[in-house]
Amino acid sequence: MNAAVLDTTDQAPSESGLLLDVSPVKSLFLGHVIHQNLFPYPTIKEEERETLEMVLDSFDRFLAEKKDSFAKWDEDAAQPEEFLQGLREMGLFGLIIPEEYDGLGLSNAAYSRVLEQSSMHDSSGSLTIGAHSSIGMKGLLLFGTAEQKAMYLPKLASGEMIAAFCLTESGAGSDAAALKTKAVKNDDGTWTLNGEKIWVTNGGLADFFTVFARTEGEGGKLSAFIVENGWEGVMPGPTEHKMGIRASSTTTVSFSDVKLPAHALLGDEGKGFKVAMEVLNNGRTGLGGGAVGGMKACITLSSQYAKERKAFGQSLSDFGLIKKKIAQMTVDCFAAESAVWMVAHYIDSGHSDYSTEAAISKVFASEAMWRTANEAMQIAAGNGYMREYPYEKIVRDSRILTIFEGTSEILRLFIALSGLKDVGDALKDMKKGVDGIFNNPIKGFGVLTDYTSRRLTQMTSVGRDRIVPNVPESLQNEALVYEKYALELSRLADVLLRRYGKNIIGKQYSMQRVADVAIDLFVGISVLSRVASMEADDSAKYTQALGIARLFTQEAKRRMNQNLRRLLKNEDEDLTALCDFIVDGEAYPWDVI
Repeated sequence: MNAAVLDTTDQAPSESGLLLDVSPVKSLFLGHVIHQNLFPYPTIKEEERETLEMVLDSFDRFLAEKKDSFAKWDEDAAQPEEFLQGLREMGLFGLIIPEEYDGLGLSNAAYSRVLEQSSMHDSSGSLTIGAHSSIGMKGLLLFGTAEQKAMYLPKLASGEMIAAFCLTESGAGSDAAALKTKAVKNDDGTWTLNGEKIWVTNGGLADFFTVFARTEGEGGKLSAFIVENGWEGVMPGPTEHKMGIRASSTTTVSFSDVKLPAHALLGDEGKGFKVAMEVLNNGRTGLGGGAVGGMKACITLSSQYAKERKAFGQSLSDFGLIKKKIAQMTVDCFAAESAVWMVAHYIDSGHSDYSTEAAISKVFASEAMWRTANEAMQIAAGNGYMREYPYEKIVRDSRILTIFEGTSEILRLFIALSGLKDVGDALKDMKKGVDGIFNNPIKGFGVLTDYTSRRLTQMTSVGRDRIVPNVPESLQNEALVYEKYALELSRLADVLLRRYGKNIIGKQYSMQRVADVAIDLFVGISVLSRVASMEADDSAKYTQALGIARLFTQEAKRRMNQNLRRLLKNEDEDLTALCDFIVDGEAYPWDVI
């Protein structure tokens, strides 16, 4: 094995060139950049481009006609039936349903681009479509039997049935293991379902629910079920009045002695957790695409406002602090779009291990959208705070993005622990090599040589090939930054696991820093790959894309350096002590009088 490039000679690449069972991010924790899965940057297939362009054009015109209505629907907390019917007529409930079931059969990448376009106009409209496709009926697409698909997919494609995802419960939150909704298997193979789900997007519209419930299988495992709204005992609650995305339907859904037919079981009994995680991971490009669309809308609004608004006899766009905001919004948007599109490519290519990359795209895109919305409002100043302008609605709508479908905090822990698990496995393999070196010297020395080679790579550049290849000379310095910090992440992951062992799971401050380094590495390399794949010329568009790659890399470098340094030297104990003191007293105890 080369010291810095993972040996993948025994793994045949797919038609797309990807190594389908190798996670680029998890490999970063081992000091490897899997360039086959990152370069060249993916592009949409030509045969799909024409269909996508037609969908975008018609959808854009449809939404533009509703421009003056979105604020009213937000105030009313409802979308009118004629709007939903328009979505049906354009086939927008069948975007990712295969053509054999009367859907449009778009790829995840194309679907993400449609939600991006929708979110440029209105987040609630995007959520109605996205909750239906990304999560509501995605379990059926991924795990449904041929009979289940034939029964439901044509109706879901036409919008005759709208789908919703029922996972969260009161008191459970992000902890799926704490769910109390229960399904009891009857002697005739049917099921009886009891419980209540909260915060169900499309809850007041849906005819088709994907419901997760505890079953009496081994260990009281979770199972997934298809539940129709018309079945006796299914009771959607009243509309929840939310801070943002108010026009989208959010309700509770209760299940009281609901008799489910045997064919309602989705996937294998007791495997509901797998279904839930696959659905959420597979659907992240929808949310990511929506965030990118929202950022693009903010950039347009802010650019126009800054150009037209005068202060001290000058346009706002002439002031340095305004320039900085718009430039940063653009860098964040380009970076989020680069990562989201890369993840969509993994899903469309049949990659088996993209959950960590999907989590990164969700965290980065959602947080970037929140920053962008706030900066757009700040540029508009007092006007931005007034309801007659679009900014306050954008801020309210975007706040949910870092919360639903996995909070940023939970996903950061997932990102860090996913990567550290592979490092831990490598350390275990090394120990086994040491323990068995006399029984099987060839295998034992092989494990030791591999580990020693990697450690040597982390300390020196001896014998190391470039691990971020295929970038133009103009971006070589940026490539070196990602090489350096991939190796630094690997070295410090090793140190953390040796120091804390299995107790690392409780070191959440460290987990956050590790996750943030992994996020910067994956997003930054995605940006690098995208710009490297552009046709180099002297156009302003290409020149500014190079500038974005350099800006993001320098920002990421500063963040990664700070995060890695503070893994071993920090103020974590002081933070913990202060929090415990405040929580114990349940108040801020100081006063100036």
